[in-house]
Amino acid sequence: MEEYEAYDVKARKKVKIIDPEVVQLKNKRWALKGKSSETGLTVFRMIGKEQAEKLKK
Repeated sequence: MEEYEAYDVKARKKVKIIDPEVVQLKNKRWALKGKSSETGLTVFRMIGKEQAEKLKK
């Protein structure tokens, strides 16, 4: 997978996502879920349906 960034609230900046995985949220939107490279907290990055299907393969 490519390297993706998401906003880490605790670090107050964008950080790289460690071990990203594609998930579908309760509201049927797609996101990348992973750990922050700075603090280790869970971070999300919203993605589109087409990108989610591409990454799932």
